[in-house]
Amino acid sequence: MKLKIAVLSGDGIGPEIMIQGVAVMDAIAEKFGHEVTYTEAICGAKAIDEVGDPFPEETFQTCKDADAVLFAAVGDLRFDNDPTAKVRPEQGLLAMRKKLGLFANIRPVQTFKCLLHKSPLRAELVEGADFICIRELTGGMYFGEKYQDNDKAYDTNIYTRPEVERILKVGFEFARKRHHHLTVVDKANVLASSRLWRQIAKEMEPMYPDVKVDYMFVDNAAMRMIAEPTFFDVMVTENTFGDILTDEGSCISGSMGLLPSASTGESTPLFEPVHGSWPQAAGKNLANPLAQILSVAMMLEHFNLSDEAALVRKAVDASLDAEVRTPEIQVEGGAKYGTREVGQWIVDWIKRQ
Repeated sequence: MKLKIAVLSGDGIGPEIMIQGVAVMDAIAEKFGHEVTYTEAICGAKAIDEVGDPFPEETFQTCKDADAVLFAAVGDLRFDNDPTAKVRPEQGLLAMRKKLGLFANIRPVQTFKCLLHKSPLRAELVEGADFICIRELTGGMYFGEKYQDNDKAYDTNIYTRPEVERILKVGFEFARKRHHHLTVVDKANVLASSRLWRQIAKEMEPMYPDVKVDYMFVDNAAMRMIAEPTFFDVMVTENTFGDILTDEGSCISGSMGLLPSASTGESTPLFEPVHGSWPQAAGKNLANPLAQILSVAMMLEHFNLSDEAALVRKAVDASLDAEVRTPEIQVEGGAKYGTREVGQWIVDWIKRQ
């Protein structure tokens, strides 16, 4: 297969982990006889510094012309610490989602048996947790009308029927592929937008008679994820709730550096780790590259390259079992490995198979 990949390394630790993700992709391409070409493009703080726009038109065209986007992270302390900044790196991420029509964010949450001790939750609670959070990505408060002055501010949470229907369809179809259990998360006891979500979900429910559907308020869902994470199979929710819940879910595994994600929709699909840019660690060879590498696995699965994706996942599992891990998940007294060393170990393992 021939693939054209847009590579957006972004800010902070982004370039370091991206190098490892591309190296793994190259190892897979060589082993299975695929031809992969990469086009790099700027975004985030780097793009602001160079052209004044966190998602410039040239980057958009590069993404649009590609078969997939492999993205790392955006964010910079200069902007985090300046509430008056009119242009921010994160605006580039929102613009990318909107312009590419990436309305469905798919975040798997899973645990690794050898890392159960790293979870902030008790091992008996998290063992076997394996679910998918599907977050609507281009609507809601993040994109609604906004206003701010010295005395008043508001963000408008608007959803239309087509927006809700298309993301619920993704949720139902993922449930069908897994364990036929879908949880619709909303705040229908308070919010009109949530009542529309619930109404439409109930209208669609008879179309999927093989899927068991639960309806859960977002505060209850947040508690249930901590108290009983194994309850969930597929969870679908709106943009703001999904942003919060998926970060909560990522902690179940013991490190945000372990979990990938995919964003799909009307145009080029995008694959990225769920963690941020961690600018404090940039250039220090500390960042965990596994989420970026597992994002490559999700990209391969998107193209129905299941054997290739499985080999990447096996390589990651092998590295964890061999205790080749970055500091935040290394066992006490274990050998020290950095971003580069973990990535190289995985590449070498793939080549040996």
